[in-house]
Order: sequence, then structure tokens, then C-alpha cells
Amino acid sequence: MVGPLNRKPQPSGATRRTAVGLILGAPLLGACSSVQQSFGQFSNPFGSPQPEAGPAGPQQQPLAVGTGQVKVGLILPLSAAGNAGVAAQSMKNAAEMALAEFQNPNIQLLIKDDGGSPQGASQGTQQALSEGAEIILGPLFAQSVPAVAQQTRTRGISVIAFSTDSSVAGRGVYLLSFLPESDVNRIVDYSAGIGKKSYAALLPDNAYGNVVEAAFKQAAARKGRIVAFEKYGADRSAAVRTVAQSLGQADALFIADDGDSVVATADALAAAGVNLRNIQLLGTGLWDNPRVFASPALQGGLYAAPDPSGFRSFAGRYRTKYGGEPVRTATLAYDAVALVAALSRTQGAQRFAAETLANPSGFAGIDGLFRFRSDGTNERGLAVMKVAQGGSTPVAGSPKSFGA
Repeated sequence: MVGPLNRKPQPSGATRRTAVGLILGAPLLGACSSVQQSFGQFSNPFGSPQPEAGPAGPQQQPLAVGTGQVKVGLILPLSAAGNAGVAAQSMKNAAEMALAEFQNPNIQLLIKDDGGSPQGASQGTQQALSEGAEIILGPLFAQSVPAVAQQTRTRGISVIAFSTDSSVAGRGVYLLSFLPESDVNRIVDYSAGIGKKSYAALLPDNAYGNVVEAAFKQAAARKGRIVAFEKYGADRSAAVRTVAQSLGQADALFIADDGDSVVATADALAAAGVNLRNIQLLGTGLWDNPRVFASPALQGGLYAAPDPSGFRSFAGRYRTKYGGEPVRTATLAYDAVALVAALSRTQGAQRFAAETLANPSGFAGIDGLFRFRSDGTNERGLAVMKVAQGGSTPVAGSPKSFGA
């Protein structure tokens, strides 16, 4: 269901309400039935994709889904090359699924294919606005967000984009994505709560590492101190040796990278003589990877990520409807559509105003709580997961509400 978050137990079975809701402190309203290249590899579940080289598919024709009075533009790279186009199709499916699961939504989705380019995103946005769109969902690529914003800001229209590059957020442009900053703040806060105060860190020398570095240094300064900090490129041996020499002064080691690289870093530390069982390993949502779970060196490591139960439920419904697996970021499109449907039902003429979108109580979605900040970035209520053979187990659940 989509409506204000209901604290009462929900019925199970086919009538179970879905996880998306508004937290506005009002009675329950409405119901529904039951990447990286700049930041790593696109196949990573919490990545930020860049357009891929190679031939794109044929441009997909604009599509209108739903018959509601509130028109919503959805801009996705449906004909983009490689995994980007595959992900876009999965996100389109998820958006249509959200519309189908919301009871009597007053929404019409205007789906536009941007082809993975800023020019395409600008044209698609212009078309959607000319057809009466009151808000734009998308695009997926960071480099296309400014092109969309250029079209929307002059008309006072808000954008909910799917990029994880915080630099493209801003006035009227909100990011509904998995931002590294949320991961860092959650895992550092949790580790401090279990007594970890002295931190060492190994980060990749790339765009993702730069974002994580800024967040980590701020979070660690609030909760304790950093005794060793190194970044590495293709050759991580020197950085590993330097950090290894300082681990006697640290009680937690933070490694933020994708699955393969985290495993390689842990192996390099072991080869340098470090007994990783003597220190608490910490990571980000990029650790949610079978390679990490299978690594003997990383067992017992902790990382912040959305509670996986929401995605499992969503993926089951997606498989039933479409006969295939959703990409991890498909939930972003689902939550975006469910959110605008709920706001359309409950918020009247102010449904997409900045004050409504940046409500400090936030919203509840497939991946748990989230809220938009006034600067366009977001904060997520994340679980803390523990690495175990064959998977991960939660050691701290997602929060039920945001603090001030």
C-alpha cells in the first residue's frame, strides 16, 4: 500500500500491504495490493552508471501508462548500449509494476527514452513537460541530470533523479539513489556504538573513493580518530603495507570498494602478515557481493546496506509478473512512482512542492526509510549486515523513524 506509514501489524498473505508509504503523521490513506563506472562497475547493485561504449539499440517510442490526471515524466536510457539499457528496461518494468500495485492511482506515466545521452534526456524532458508533466523521474546517468534540470527549473518543476553523484543534486533536483554517504555514516555510527573509536582506512583512488573519503573523515572525526588512512590505485601493495604497520593502534579497519577489490585488499593484508580476525572490518553497501561472502578473510566484517528483505519481496513479485530477475536499482523506479502516486493522493496542489518532497519525517520504500534533504541529496535508514559464508545476516535493523 502507499500511504502514511502504519505502525500497526500488517496482515500477511495475498492482501499484505507493500512496503511503500508516506510518513506524514496522518491516518492511513490509500492502499495497494500485494553501477558503476565512475563509481566502479555498473553491475554493482549500489553503483552509479555511466553510458557504455558500443552500439545502442533503436530509439524506443514514447509511451503513456495509466489514465490518471496527474502526469509524470519518466526518463530512462531504454535504448542505451549494454547493461545500461538492460537496467533501464528493468526500471521501466518496476515503474509500471508500482502503478499496477497502487489502488486507483491518479497518475499517468509519460515514459521517454533518452538513449543514454544528455541531449536525449533534454529532448525527453521537453516532450514530457509539453505534455503536461508535473514532475520528472530520472534520468539515470549523472551527466544527463543537468540537461534535465535546465528544462525543469525555468518552469518550477521538480526532478527525482536516480544518479548516485551528489554533485548533480541541488535546487529542485532530488536524488533517489544509494548514496555512499549514508553507508559511511551508518557503519561508523554503529561501530562507535559497539566501542570502536580508532579507525584505519583503505580506499580506492577514484571517484567513489573520493566521495567516501570526505564522508568517512567527517564521520570518524565525530566518533573517534583516524590512525591510518591510505588510498590505492592499480597497485595497492604500498598502501596496504603502510596501513598494516598502523593497525596495532586501530580497533576498526574501513575498506570501501566493490566486491572483487575488497577481497583483493583483504588478501593483500593477510599476505602482509595482518591477522584480520583481530580487528573489526567495516565496509559499505558495495560489500553486498557473493565474492565478499565467500572470502575467509572477510568473515565477520560489517557493512551498511538496505535491509535485504524488502528487495527479496519485491523481486519475487517482479519475477511473477515479468518472468525474470530485476536489477538491484529497479526498486528506485518503483519507489519513485509509488511516492508520486501517494503524494498525488494526499497532498493536493502542494503534492510536488519542495516542502512536501523534503519532509523531514521522510518516506518508507522497498529499501526502507529515506528522506530528501533540502540540497537534493538523500538520507537512508540502513541496516548493518555481517558477512557470513553464503550470504549476510543483519546485526542491526533499519531504523523505524528518522531522528531530528
